[in-house]
Amino acid sequence: MSIYQSNEKIRVENLKKSFGEISVIDNISFYAKENEFVSILGPSGSGKSTIFNMISGLLKADQGKILIDGEDFTGRLGRVSYMHQKDLLFPWKKIIDNVAISLVVKGEKEHVAREKVKDYFKAFGLEGFENKYPYQLSGGMKQRAALLRTYMFSKDIMLLDEPFGALDAITRSKMHFWLLEMVKELKSTVLFITHDIEEAIFLSDRIYVLSDKPASIKEEIIVDLKNREDKTMVASPEFNNIKKRILNII
Repeated sequence: MSIYQSNEKIRVENLKKSFGEISVIDNISFYAKENEFVSILGPSGSGKSTIFNMISGLLKADQGKILIDGEDFTGRLGRVSYMHQKDLLFPWKKIIDNVAISLVVKGEKEHVAREKVKDYFKAFGLEGFENKYPYQLSGGMKQRAALLRTYMFSKDIMLLDEPFGALDAITRSKMHFWLLEMVKELKSTVLFITHDIEEAIFLSDRIYVLSDKPASIKEEIIVDLKNREDKTMVASPEFNNIKKRILNII
């Protein structure tokens, strides 16, 4: 029987996945509420991306359910947006066409899709770069374009799979502050994969800590931090207490 509650946007119930004789995901359950930022934190190779592939319908689960707004979307494509670590922008397409492709694959005409996406370029810090090509953008700007494309596909639920992992530390820190502001404006539910403890703490409302393979949830961490716009917050006792707790878990 489903344990869905009205304030939940997405719920994963009793998810299992094996590849041959290798068990990768072992009976995982978690949820994210409306407009909540939830991180899945675990070591590299622990199966985090496998979980996202099942949520997005790209991979069939051996067992379990994915509920969105209380409806069973297990194994169904096209309901959530999914952004990978690499920006995956088409190098031969202008940025506006890279973004608009999210709507084109859903059936929009190209000229209509361009009109719909161009109003978002200012909010995403890309105004004036609509007709540039990916090679003309910095790493951070490419990730902004990729995030905008992700958002246009499904505005209410975004799966972000280590989107800043390839960026240098300074750019990544800037992107963290930018993403927090954008999530407030966008009012999206975000599921975020990372193996970076500080990144998870800084961005998240809640964190699910995974074990190594076969992945199971070791603990749920509620993150209640104030003044995230303060760059020194990562050195605060509150931040470090959460970090110590996670280090003790893993």
